[in-house]
This record gives sequence, structure tokens and C-alpha cells, in this order.
Amino acid sequence: MNGLVDQLLARLAREDAVLVRVESTQGSAPREAGTWMAVWAEGLTGTIGGGQLEFQATQEARELLAGRRAIDGIERYPLGPSLGQCCGGVVFLSYRRITAADAPVLQRELVGQLQPVALFGGGHVGAALARLLAGLPFSVRWIDSRDGVFPDALPAQIETEHSEPVQDAVAALAPGSRVLIMSFSHAEDLDIVIACLKRLRTHGDLPYIGLIGSKTKWATFSHRLEARGFTPGELARITCPIGVPGITGKEPEVIAVAVAAQLLQSLG
Repeated sequence: MNGLVDQLLARLAREDAVLVRVESTQGSAPREAGTWMAVWAEGLTGTIGGGQLEFQATQEARELLAGRRAIDGIERYPLGPSLGQCCGGVVFLSYRRITAADAPVLQRELVGQLQPVALFGGGHVGAALARLLAGLPFSVRWIDSRDGVFPDALPAQIETEHSEPVQDAVAALAPGSRVLIMSFSHAEDLDIVIACLKRLRTHGDLPYIGLIGSKTKWATFSHRLEARGFTPGELARITCPIGVPGITGKEPEVIAVAVAAQLLQSLG
């Protein structure tokens, strides 16, 4: 289970690279600000997209890596006139030579720019989701009340946490976290939902809260939550069932794809 950050750090231990980052864009562009790629003497890790843009940036990064040129500041790339691309926008790229000594700072930088997700539940679906999210623009806080449920080796962008009771972890989630609830028991799921709804009342900073389960499960939860004083408007903030419509498979990997797609939709 290796994400792009892990691939970068592992190779950086053996050789230097140039980190190319999209600093900003104007108009139509292949990728958004924050996108990066590492350029090695041979090969790439990641992509900034754009075909000819990436080809030219790779050439310039290798010139910098070989010591044949210096790039000072941020380079401007008009996609239409200079690169013959139909996007028509402008991309601003930064170039930075990186070595093994930069690894700790790079890990913090690259993981820190990802969208935070809190994943409650270390079961089969949770594990499938963690594997999938490791390759997407999310940093994951993976939480369970049980010991020994997490794999030993995980990507840099996944942090595990043991929390007992599990719902106590909600208070410390990063602002803007998207929450996925799929613990091993319905009782825990309900406690986590309640904690999330209380946090929404005080902070309003959880843009997506998804609960695994059927419509029947949500009907039961809704009655219990209403009995605890939560309003229909508050309950409307919970997505249950989770996952994009039309994907009906029950395999953990299939559920993970549907849920990850819904998370990506929530970023828009």
C-alpha cells in the first residue's frame, strides 16, 4: 500500500530529484495548484499533466538536476502560444532540487496539502478504502476502538489512531475533515454520528459525513437521533447509504470505489 509520497521518499533515499509544482494557474489548465511531480535522471513520480507542458517541464528539470541551468523563482507557461495546447490557459511552475535530507520536510509539505479524511473502522471495507485513498488527494486519519486491526506498513498520508471510546476522536479532527463511519458495530456507528452532529452544532466544519449501511439502518438511526433532539435539518447532513448511486456490488473493493468517488464529488 504505497502512495505517491512514499514512492518519492523511497527513491529520494537513493538519488536526488527536482520537485516541479504547479504554483498557480490562469484560465483552463491541465491540473490545479498544488499538483506536483518529481523528476529523476530517469523516470517521473507523479504528474502535472498537460502532455507538452509536462514534457517541457521534465526537460528543464533534468537540466537543473544535471547542473546545466538554474531556475530562479517561478516560470510562466502560456499553454496555447508557446506549447501548442488547446487549453489556452497559463500555468506557473516552480522547480526545486531535493535530496534525502529534504525528506522530513517534504513529507510534511506534501501530506499537509491533502484533503483530510477521518475513516472510522478498520474492517474489510475500511482497509479497502484506505488502500484506495492512498492514491488520491486525501490524508487519512484511520480510527478504531480495537487494538491490532491496522496493517503494520502504511503510506505516509495515512495515520492510525486507537480511540476508546471511539467517538472521542471526533473532537480532535482537523477542520474540514470528511468523515466516513463504518465501525464494527451499529452502537459505535451511532455514537460517532452523534459526536459529529454535536461538532456540527458548535463548529460546522465537517463538510461530509458518510455512514455505511442501508436505508433501513438509516431509518432506525434517524428515529433514535430525533429522540435525542436532533432536527431533520441536522440529520440531512448525514449521507447514508454512502457511495455514488448505481454501483450495487457488495465486495469491499467495489464499495470503496463508490465511496471514494463520492468523496471526490464532495470536493467540488
